[in-house]
Amino acid sequence: MTDVQQPSERMREIGVVQKGAPLLADVARPFSLPAERESAERCIDDLYAAMERIARAHPFAKGMGLAAPQIAIGRAAAAVQPPGPGHPAIVLLNPRITASSEEADEQYEGCLSFFDVRGMVPRPLTITVETTALDGSTVTTVYERGLARLVAHEIDHLNGMLYTARMRRGIEPIPVAQYRQTGRGWAYGQ
Repeated sequence: MTDVQQPSERMREIGVVQKGAPLLADVARPFSLPAERESAERCIDDLYAAMERIARAHPFAKGMGLAAPQIAIGRAAAAVQPPGPGHPAIVLLNPRITASSEEADEQYEGCLSFFDVRGMVPRPLTITVETTALDGSTVTTVYERGLARLVAHEIDHLNGMLYTARMRRGIEPIPVAQYRQTGRGWAYGQ
């Protein structure tokens, strides 16, 4: 009989911190920029290297995000790879959501830190995010739809929150074997 490796085990082997680790429940420490520029750059390099390993192990039609606490770095940094070829990764340093649209939707999300399930998560369709650039300046960016969902998910990680805390009461994650949307982007009406 062949043992089938669970998705969460693959992620653990790649170096992704798994649910239950105290670091995932902690608020990540912000960078003081530009003073900590070298530390921030090292953290970004570590995030990119981990994302490359993860992308080799699993395809991500909806894009992928990774927060520094998920690779055992308790700092306020994350990276998001938008779906589709040719899109550069988005770096989030000290991100915070400053505005959210009233209009929201609910779609399945997965998390690399407990990759055996998917959960229906309500999120705003548009968010405004402030981040800190390496030179210490503040950058404000508006994200919409799937990208807003990915960015908000990673910001939650930096605040010590997993997506299950955002799910409606009484709704539980489903096993990945029951999830039927692998390989497809999130669906939005026109």
